[in-house]
Amino acid sequence: MKILIYGINYAPELTGIGKYSAELAEWLAAQGHDVDVVTAPPYYPQWQVHDGYRAGRYRKEERAGVTVRRAPLWVPARPGGLKRLIHLASFAVSSLPSLLRAAARRPDLILVVEPALFCAPAAWLTARLCGARAWLHIQDYEVDAAFELGLLKGARLRALVKRAESWLMRRFDRVSTISHRMLDLAVAKGVAPERAVLLPNWIDVNAISPRADGGDYRAELGIPANAIVALYSGNMGGKQGLQTLADVARQLADDARLWFVFCGQGPERAPLQARCEGLPRVVFLDLQPAARLGALLNTADIHLLPQRAGAADLVMPSKLTGMLASGRPVVCGAAAGTELATVVAHCGLLTAPEDADAMAQAIRTLSNDAQTRQALGASARHYALTHLHVDAVLAAAEREFAAVVGVKAQTPASMKSRTRESDT
Repeated sequence: MKILIYGINYAPELTGIGKYSAELAEWLAAQGHDVDVVTAPPYYPQWQVHDGYRAGRYRKEERAGVTVRRAPLWVPARPGGLKRLIHLASFAVSSLPSLLRAAARRPDLILVVEPALFCAPAAWLTARLCGARAWLHIQDYEVDAAFELGLLKGARLRALVKRAESWLMRRFDRVSTISHRMLDLAVAKGVAPERAVLLPNWIDVNAISPRADGGDYRAELGIPANAIVALYSGNMGGKQGLQTLADVARQLADDARLWFVFCGQGPERAPLQARCEGLPRVVFLDLQPAARLGALLNTADIHLLPQRAGAADLVMPSKLTGMLASGRPVVCGAAAGTELATVVAHCGLLTAPEDADAMAQAIRTLSNDAQTRQALGASARHYALTHLHVDAVLAAAEREFAAVVGVKAQTPASMKSRTRESDT
């Protein structure tokens, strides 16, 4: 198949949507498909264009067998409601020439990734003009989240945007998203059930696997070998409710065994660091290279996954896949009944969103119970092996792509040769 992937985020971004878009493109290319990508210069989660790239330039490059066309965009240092809209709109406009140039190769499928929904109209129209199938993949219901989190306001505006979004989503040949609840929401927005596809995020369970020694970071950071490490690693933005972590760390400051490692970048990092000032066992790290992700995740005895209450079932945190694959328990702030809570209930402890007292108590409970940590960690690893392995998830996606295009997908060589890992 000839496949064109269109979205604002892509490698070498280390976290979030860009990571998954790049892994999808490179996996498909490795199976022999002809893959093009139209994207922006890497800027996330720092909200600063990476070294070696320029925000105002078009650029074409080859990455792992994928042709990548980058279009300019405006990147605000502090993204807010209006600034974020302008940011997304700048890419939607500037990327049109690149999209049309890539579409001139007459792809079989154009897959547009949301965010940004601003890109979806051009993707759908371009697919119709070049005879391709149009596929919308939703990583994040950005419109709903913006209203729930107060970035956008007004009942009239919300109703107008909701109608436009529903009309647009119904135009696509397929609409996929990353969790069952998010898929249900797509159907509620008007997508026909037969056009709705579950495409969860994935993890390479061979690259990220449990290590008994806890990784290499403890010695580097001066953390005692017998300490209990609670780790947050990922984007530091508004949807995460990160300020809860500062309150948790302060409440547990009297426990000399407990260390907190907060790894990531984004607009909420500086406020989080300011609130943790003076706490002796809180360590901040920038995002680490992909090659060291396994070692970083194995540093944890407990993974932390805070979440804002308004984001429930509008997003499924991409960082969860690595947490589960590392075989460590998760303390998660998620509302009861959400899909995130359903997943974590089998491999960690749940607290109400943004409830620092409850999260601190959950961490204290796990820190005092090695047996429970081990049991929950084993459940986490089992879930990753069963549901999230990259080859299984992307082979299923490839079959769906082939079905809508009308060709027969081949079994990936990587799946033919891979031996199944034992739960033990």
